[in-house]
Amino acid sequence: MKETDSKLQKTEKDYSKYFDFSDAKIIDEQEGKTTYRIKGRNIQINAAPSYKDEKKRGKEDIQVHYDFSIPEELKTMGIGKFYLIQTYGCQMNEHDTEVMKGMFEEMGYVWTDDRSKADVILLNTCAIRENAEDKVFGELGHLKVLKTEKPGLLLGVCGCMSQEESVVGRILQKHSFVDMIFGTHNIHRLPNLLESAYFSKEMVVEVWSKEGDIIENMPKKREGLRAWVNIMYGCDKFCTYCIVPFTRGKERSRRPEDVIAEVRELARKGYKEITLLGQNVNAYGKDFEDMDYRFGHLMKDISQIDIPRVRFTTSHPRDFDDYLIEVLATRGNLVEHIHLPVQSGSTEVLKRMSRKYTRESFLELVSRIKAAIPDVVLSSDIIVGFPGETDEQFEETMSLVEQVGFEFGYTFIYSPREGTPAAGMEDNVPMEVKKKRLKRLNDLMASICREKNEQLIGQSIEVLIEGESKNNPDVLSGRTRTNKLVHLEGPKEWIGQFVQARVTDAQTWYIKAEPIGIPSEQAVV
Repeated sequence: MKETDSKLQKTEKDYSKYFDFSDAKIIDEQEGKTTYRIKGRNIQINAAPSYKDEKKRGKEDIQVHYDFSIPEELKTMGIGKFYLIQTYGCQMNEHDTEVMKGMFEEMGYVWTDDRSKADVILLNTCAIRENAEDKVFGELGHLKVLKTEKPGLLLGVCGCMSQEESVVGRILQKHSFVDMIFGTHNIHRLPNLLESAYFSKEMVVEVWSKEGDIIENMPKKREGLRAWVNIMYGCDKFCTYCIVPFTRGKERSRRPEDVIAEVRELARKGYKEITLLGQNVNAYGKDFEDMDYRFGHLMKDISQIDIPRVRFTTSHPRDFDDYLIEVLATRGNLVEHIHLPVQSGSTEVLKRMSRKYTRESFLELVSRIKAAIPDVVLSSDIIVGFPGETDEQFEETMSLVEQVGFEFGYTFIYSPREGTPAAGMEDNVPMEVKKKRLKRLNDLMASICREKNEQLIGQSIEVLIEGESKNNPDVLSGRTRTNKLVHLEGPKEWIGQFVQARVTDAQTWYIKAEPIGIPSEQAVV
């Protein structure tokens, strides 16, 4: 057998084994739920994840439900109890946590940062990279000790990792002290799952492989000056390295009237900035069959709402159309910062990644954006060491970064994710080479950012003051429209307000400024 065949064999997974309960005793079967006895604990399986089912893209219609409510009998079950959610990963996970916080507090629970005080601890997980998964399992090891000391503590694992068969199987076999496992598609079921875990004293597993419908009107607990607004769910791009199309399901767009109503409500509440969220926001509306309404139309409508700043993330170059560029060029509350993941500067690597664009088409898109918005700040996501990436192909990434002038971004060493096509590719770039490439890339981006920041010295900027600097309580910290971090001196009363300032000094990842005049807007309370 060839060496590559051997490696492929090692990376392929038999997904059926993860839910092979041949050695487990069936305790009960009713209403589609099966209760097993595994290693001394009863485990109630309401629904288990299936890699094969998550890969399918069915034609069934997505329904929108506006009747969400927490059952009356569950609205008091949390009185006198405390909860804690530890969140990993992207802004989508942060937003999911806001929704779960809202449900917890409608049930009478109170937030705590103290683990020893908590009655419920949830780990809202990320599946993008292997090290994120390692962190969660390491955390479960620590929580096992806490669970031993406090047997009444409920431990739950939710989010993207829960949508993976291998993860759920590992928890069932090696972390049976966990009480709840649920996924990204059934967050709205949290109150019912809490009830089941409390009263059955069994581990409750409910992970829907199919994404189901869109649930509106779920409570949210937001904090701070900025708000996340989810405009769509899922992704249909199937980049070969990415697990998200499996963990988040197919693309489903919220109705524009629902998104706009939420943004208007946030404006009424005094939020200064919103970020529209989606795995691929500029695919918004592609699934609508009753109207021709895409992301550019949504941005145009939201630009008419009286909220100072509107951002969005994440976009895919393939769906970034000219009408969207035209709308963004009108500015107003639409900021001059665009996060545009390129992943690689090599057309050959992009092809292996199944990104569906070339180096040339990406650079052409950037040219159109810069022509319409000359002072735009671009950031990106880039992977180094993808299977088969040669030195020459990495140099193409370096030259593209320099040509575009990305001012900041998220850079990663490639690591395979089980269930993705790239996991079956030969990972033939040595780790030492990957690390050297990452350092060179980060050094280049740091030099570009420093140079761009130095060009701002003497210029006037608008800063939204977010709070005190992490390193110096006597200095305020905020961000520009282009998402640059700013430090300036001023009274604490300025937190939550917009300040006009002049740039006085430039560092690599932040700029220093002095205020010009006194802000007039009141802080958000």
